[in-house]
Amino acid sequence: MARSPLWTSTLSYDAHTMRVAGALTAMSDGTSRGGRQGTRPGPDLTVSIAGTTLTVTTGNAIVSSAAGEGVYHAEIDTAWTGSINAADGTYTRIDLVYLRVWDQDLDGTGLRKADIVYLAGTPSGSPSAPSIPAGQYGVALATVNVPPSGGGAASVNNAARPYTVAPGGILPVSSTADLAAAGLYVGQARYNTTRGVVEYWTGSAWTAQGDWSAYTPTWSGLSALGAATAAGRWTRIGRTVMAQVSLLWGASSTIGGGNISVSLPVAASASTISAVGDGYIIDAGNPWKAARSIITSGSSTANVFALKNSDISYWPPGSAINSWASGAEIHLSFAYEGT
Repeated sequence: MARSPLWTSTLSYDAHTMRVAGALTAMSDGTSRGGRQGTRPGPDLTVSIAGTTLTVTTGNAIVSSAAGEGVYHAEIDTAWTGSINAADGTYTRIDLVYLRVWDQDLDGTGLRKADIVYLAGTPSGSPSAPSIPAGQYGVALATVNVPPSGGGAASVNNAARPYTVAPGGILPVSSTADLAAAGLYVGQARYNTTRGVVEYWTGSAWTAQGDWSAYTPTWSGLSALGAATAAGRWTRIGRTVMAQVSLLWGASSTIGGGNISVSLPVAASASTISAVGDGYIIDAGNPWKAARSIITSGSSTANVFALKNSDISYWPPGSAINSWASGAEIHLSFAYEGT
C-alpha cells in the first residue's frame, strides 16, 4: 500500500516509515527497503585497547533492521570503555565488539536504544570470532585477539568494521567478502584498498581504468591460418586504446605475399589521424625484423607491414621476409583513439 510521503505538514509518521525512508540515505544492499550497514569512512567508532581496557570512539553508523524494516541511524556521542575477559590459560580467544540497536517493536527486549557490546569468543586451538547473535540488530566494529595467559598482549583489528556511503558514493572495500561481492548496477564505483584503485562494475566484473584484458584478434590476408595461434591484450583509458597482439606460426600455415591486417579490440574513431604501431617479426631464417602497423580513421583493423632492409620501406610481411615456416612470429603494439 502507499504510505505518506516525507516531509508533509500535519502528518505523523511511525517508526517503520522513518526507518525505510532512512534507508535511502545509504547505498543499496540489494533490497527495496534496506541499505548497506556500516560506519562512515573515517575514524567513526574506532576500537583501541590499552592493557585490558577497550575504547570505542564516538561516531555514527547505519544498522540494518529486520528484513523489509529499513535501517537505524545510530550514534555514540561519548567514547565507550569496557574491559576484556581474562585470558584463557591454554588457548587464544577472539572477541567481538559491535554496535547494537535494541528496538522493542521488533525484538521484544523492552528497550529502545543503541550501545556498544563486547562479546567474548571461545578459546580454541583455531579460534574464530563470534557472530552477532541471531535476532539482534548490530554492526561489527572490531575483533580482539586475546592470547593465552603469558602469551603477550591483546590486540585489536578494526578490519571487521564495514563502511557505508550515500547512494552513488565510492565505497572503500578491503574485506574478503566485500572484495568478492558483485556490484548492484553497471557503473557502480568502489575503491579497492588492496589494489589502491577505483573500480567500476561492468555487469560481470569489477575493473579499473587501465586494467588489461585478453582478446583474440582475427588475422586477415593470410593464405592459410592453419595451426597458427593468435593472442592479444588491450586496455582503455577514456578514448585512448592500447593493444598488444601476436601471431605464432604453426603447421599448415601459409603467409602468402598479400596485404595482412589484424582486428582491433575497439574500432578506431572517425577522428583518428593514422596511428602507427611498432613490433617485430621472427621468421625461420632472419630473426628480429622490424614490423609496423597502421590504423586509419574509422578502421576496425590494423594493417601489418614488414620494413624492408634495403630502403626501410613498408612491405607485406610475406613479400619482405625470405623464410617463413612453423615457429615464426609476429608481435605488434599500438595505441590509437577508439570510438
